[in-house]
Amino acid sequence: MTDRINVLLLGSGGREAAIAWKLSQSPLMGKFFIAPGNAGTEAYGTNLPLKPTDFDAVYKAVVDHDIALVVAGNEDPLVLGLREALEKRAEADGRKLLIVGPGAKGAALEGSKDFAKEFMGRHGIPTARHLTVTDANIAEGDAFLEKLAAPYVLKADGLAAGKGVLIIDKLDEAKNALREMLAGQFGQASAKVVIEEFLSGIECSVFVLTDGKGRYLVLPPAKDYKRIGEGDTGLNTGGMGSVCPPPIADTEFMDKVDKRIIRPTLDGLIKEGIDYRGFIFLGLIRCGDEPYVIEYNVRMGDPETESVMPRIVSDLLPVLVETAKGELAHTALNIDPRTAVAVMAVSGGYPEAYEKGKPVTGELSPAESIVFHAGTRHGADGGIETAGGRVLAAVSFGNGIEDAAAKSYEALSAIRFDGMYFRRDIGKDLCGKA
Repeated sequence: MTDRINVLLLGSGGREAAIAWKLSQSPLMGKFFIAPGNAGTEAYGTNLPLKPTDFDAVYKAVVDHDIALVVAGNEDPLVLGLREALEKRAEADGRKLLIVGPGAKGAALEGSKDFAKEFMGRHGIPTARHLTVTDANIAEGDAFLEKLAAPYVLKADGLAAGKGVLIIDKLDEAKNALREMLAGQFGQASAKVVIEEFLSGIECSVFVLTDGKGRYLVLPPAKDYKRIGEGDTGLNTGGMGSVCPPPIADTEFMDKVDKRIIRPTLDGLIKEGIDYRGFIFLGLIRCGDEPYVIEYNVRMGDPETESVMPRIVSDLLPVLVETAKGELAHTALNIDPRTAVAVMAVSGGYPEAYEKGKPVTGELSPAESIVFHAGTRHGADGGIETAGGRVLAAVSFGNGIEDAAAKSYEALSAIRFDGMYFRRDIGKDLCGKA
């Protein structure tokens, strides 16, 4: 691959900022567009004000800017059929278009918890015991809960913006929560509810790029931190920080992940006739020395991507092109051996109600760290202001977790916005586990 190509990246968060940062460094990059992007992504390409789920607008951008490769950053457009919609339009126009991201059938691995669980069962992939419940079998759901030990895990079947998982300590409260979910607590997403056995262990995220033909690359693993409070307390968020790599993802563990989870997953997709070209996110938990799948996602994780991308030394753009073509030729990526730690700064009140439009000031281009924007925009005065709950992430390299985290905290200490909050214990639980 020697010709430059024009690329469109869909999304607006910290994940997309990190991917954009990485792709923009490729000597093969022609014109680069991010839609809709944020105030930080404009440093890597040109932002386009369109919604990734507006397929007419996305395809118009493809035509207007002669896009050769579309990379889906987030899951919503994939679950809604982005690939099929773009391929149909391109075929009608006689246009060649490459897409990183599965079709709707493959995206159901994230779009439906029930489908994902049944898929794992069909292909012998280790996961927690579970039962899918609807209005028609609530009594069966109650009986299943009674067989489990506390805490009880209830998951909305469909996409719920990362908020459709409840972990409840008391049986009667779990039964009540089951009924509230089925009654529409999370809208149509919880018309089905998956009850799961609670697994105790340490979670980590593993990312795979696959070309639909069984060829794949494993990206550096990471661990994220979901709770708003230090010591993993308080409400769940979209993610307060990440560590790459986590010490628990050692060679022996990753070998088990490859043999017991990655290969059966890819073989299963092929057996079921699902042409999956793109990222597969494996949300795993290590119980003792054994890996289990908590969930699949059909894109990279956020904020894991912010610590994963900086460690990839190889040019990622040709790898994505090969993936989209179904012709993955790379057998390995060159990875920086240092540890990367990302710390997310969020708006006051997040993950509940918070205000937007707070001016962001300070050093946004620190010498020893990278600041990836997540929820930012330009205000009326042209300055940068907050536009979301998770505002930005500081990412740093270090010779170990403590070193990298200290640099990220130092970077955040030079940034200000009203109500700014970040956890000061990212990675602390992993120190000494190497």
